Amino acid sequence: MPKKTNALIGMHPEAVKTLEKLGHRLRANRIAQGWTVQQMADRLFCSPNTYRAMEAGKPSSSVGIIVSALWLFEQIDTLDLVAPIPIQAISVRRVRKPNKMFGVGLITEEERDF
Repeated sequence: MPKKTNALIGMHPEAVKTLEKLGHRLRANRIAQGWTVQQMADRLFCSPNTYRAMEAGKPSSSVGIIVSALWLFEQIDTLDLVAPIPIQAISVRRVRKPNKMFGVGLITEEERDF
């Protein structure tokens, strides 16, 4: 029986719909190439059931396998359009706490207050 997680159960319907559309696009590309589900699974080093789950838009599909499928379809560059970096984030530097003030792995009282 597949493992259920709260992250998958609580997915927003819009996110589920987007995954389903991605699955439809993967299926259309596979059919356009003339490949069977078995051939596609062999190329991605996954089981046919795993690939079918991707085409069905199952949220448990591996991002790595999806990226590999896009690469096979020569569409890897389309990932550059996913979640582009906001312009204001480019100039922001990450601030780190000095290790000598706080032990590694220790949580301060400020961080506990959430």
